[in-house]
Parts: sequence; structure tokens; C-alpha cells
Amino acid sequence: MEIIVCIKRVPDVSEIEVELDRERRSIVATDLDYDVNEWDNFAIEAAVRLKETRGARVTAMTVGDEDSEEVLRRALAMGADDAVHLMDPEFEGSDAWGIATILHHAIADRPHDLVLTGAISADQARGQVGGMLAAMLDIPMIALATDLSVEDGTATVRHEVEGGLERVEQVDLPALLTVQTGMNEPRYVSIRGIRKVARTEIPVLTAAELGLDPATIGAGAVRVSEEGLSLPTRGEGAEILSGNDDEVIAGLVERLHQQGGF
Repeated sequence: MEIIVCIKRVPDVSEIEVELDRERRSIVATDLDYDVNEWDNFAIEAAVRLKETRGARVTAMTVGDEDSEEVLRRALAMGADDAVHLMDPEFEGSDAWGIATILHHAIADRPHDLVLTGAISADQARGQVGGMLAAMLDIPMIALATDLSVEDGTATVRHEVEGGLERVEQVDLPALLTVQTGMNEPRYVSIRGIRKVARTEIPVLTAAELGLDPATIGAGAVRVSEEGLSLPTRGEGAEILSGNDDEVIAGLVERLHQQGGF
């Protein structure tokens, strides 16, 4: 079984004060830390577990600049067998359709029984690439997968549906799944593991090598463009209750009554 996991390098903004650039078109990237997209981590782990239990072969794939190589090496350190870096200046500025087009050209002629992507990316949070890619590959898709098993060419998938409910579906392979956080517990990647794959050669494929028409990708081919960004307005600050435990509890109960909490 051949599994391809599409991953992305994203900024970690969980512990910083986000600022917008002067044009209000993107966040200020100075001093940002980057890592593999959180949802993609669960997808990698799911693929590696199938490798361990079903003898699958796992290939990690990303679209990005030179720095994106680090997330591919992390995937290799987690247990992926191969990695493919899709990199070309022509790719810069691609929207979700463009990214899906690039991935499609990289995957279509490559053996693939299962394609996994994160449900969304932490930087854009649109959740579009997986569905577009499945349509381009002409394979079935199940979104927001929270559990996965494979037997005799059929995947059994538990996934989230409307109303906070979950449903179990079976789908014949090849298929594409978008993976939700919480599907598993991604394994810890040690420094030793990273060093072990530090010299692994990762092939780079360009637009020309993928047979892509530059007019169909990049900033000039976007179907959705951003007019501008804005930060959410700040609400009132939290009220800190002081005193001993009884006083704090009494104050909290009083405020809940005032706000209609009970």
C-alpha cells in the first residue's frame, strides 16, 4: 500500500502578539517560529502507523520554498520512507486551487492507495486543498477523519459530521482523507531522529518537471485573492477576583447571577 501525506510549513503564532504589515495583507514574519502544520502531524502519524501494521510505504510531500525542507525531514524522522519537495518560484502566491493543481501533477502518475492531508492549515484555515485535490485525482474523499483502519483495499473511517456527531464510513481505495486533530498521539521526534535523516537526499520537482503550465499556478492565476486583513477587536479585560477562597467563590457566584449564568 502506497500512502502520500501532503504537509505544510506554517508559522506558530500561539505565543506571540500578531502584527500586520503596512499594507495589511499579511502578518509580520519577523522572529516567527515555524513548524509542520498541527493537523498534518496527525496525518503523518496515521500513515506511519499503517506502515507499521500493514506494511505501507509512506511518502511525505510539500509545496514550499527552501525552508519547507525542514518539515519533510521531520516527517522522515517520524517514519516516512520518502519525501518530495515541490519547489519553484512559479509556485509563489498560489491559492488553494493552485496548490491542489501542483500536488495533483505530482501525485497523479505516482502510485497512491491513500492520500492524507490535514483538515485545515493553521495559517489559512480554509480547508480547501484536500477536496480540490481529491476531485482532480478523481478519487473519493472523506473529511475530518478521527479514526482510520485499512483492510483488503477498504478503509474504515470515523469522521466528524454536523452537530458535533461522528459517523463511520467505508471507502474503497484509492481515496483521500483530511485528518482532524486528535486522531492519534503523534510520536515525539528526537534530536537524534532528526540528525539521522539530516543527510537524506530529498528530490526537488519544479513546474517544468511536473509538466505544469505557469499560467495555471502562482499569483497570476489565483481565483481567490485577499483584499486585506484585520485583527479582531479586543474585548474588555478579565476581572481578577481577590480575597480568600470563600470570598472569591461568593464573588464569582454573584457575577454569574448578574450575567444570567444560572
